[in-house]
Amino acid sequence: MKQRVLSILVDNTSGVLARVAGLFSRRGYNIDSLTVGETADPRYSRMTVIATGYDQVLEQITKQLAKQEDVRDIKVLDPENSVNRELVLIKVRVSPEQRQNIITLTHEFGGEIVDVSTRSLIIQLINKHSKLEAFLMLLQGYEILELARTGMTGLSRGMDDVRYLK
Repeated sequence: MKQRVLSILVDNTSGVLARVAGLFSRRGYNIDSLTVGETADPRYSRMTVIATGYDQVLEQITKQLAKQEDVRDIKVLDPENSVNRELVLIKVRVSPEQRQNIITLTHEFGGEIVDVSTRSLIIQLINKHSKLEAFLMLLQGYEILELARTGMTGLSRGMDDVRYLK
């Protein structure tokens, strides 16, 4: 089984998310991660979908998506030729003795503390999925009170596959 990251340019219209997600559910495919946001052109949105499956299933997903009326472009984001990021917010219970260790660890991973209270910190970290997982592993000795993740979003590197729509 493989994981495939799809960058899908779609019309920015109501119901497009439901139609794309419905395509997955009707065929019994699972979505591992899904992010959606408006592009620089407000007529379009970009969806980043991560799906896991065998090659044949992943090819079928891509072909079925291309048939959707709202879909304007699909790119498979190869990890070597794309930039992918995910945001995580983590609320950690901290004692006064633990506070500096958590702050130091956060800064070593390029994160920042975005909220401080007497008994907790909220950490914001934006990075590749593997770096976020490594950071979370290092937090295992602390009590994570809440955690929220955005899911991955990404763009291909360079100009070769940029699609201009009119």
